[in-house]
Amino acid sequence: MGNRRDDEAVVVVEKGGGIAAFLAGAALGAVIALLFAPQSGAETRAMLRARARRLREAAEDRLHDLEEAVETGYERTKASVEAGLQSAKRSLEARREDARDAFTAGRSAVRTARDELERRLADARAQRGQARPAEAEAEPDE
Repeated sequence: MGNRRDDEAVVVVEKGGGIAAFLAGAALGAVIALLFAPQSGAETRAMLRARARRLREAAEDRLHDLEEAVETGYERTKASVEAGLQSAKRSLEARREDARDAFTAGRSAVRTARDELERRLADARAQRGQARPAEAEAEPDE
């Protein structure tokens, strides 16, 4: 007596076969159809031609879908990269503007400090100039 489980058919299902698995399954179906077909040779050839046409059309449809998916992905990626570049350019321009503003502010601060220093020097010289004549007058009295 044979084990009943040994006699049962086992079906294995794999995910993600893609186009190759689709075409292999279609070819296997065509071969099985030939083996069990009750038609005449001419009918079988006509059926095979029709099946081959449907397979070709299905493969072309899948290829077209794949091309569209790749093109859409490319366009999205391109748009994303371009948006990133624009953002980077804006950021760079803002930093350049900040650097220009800081440079201008620094230059202005240096000018203001120089002007203030020159004014203080002039005041100090003027005060020393006034103090010398008074000292000169005080010295002969001694």
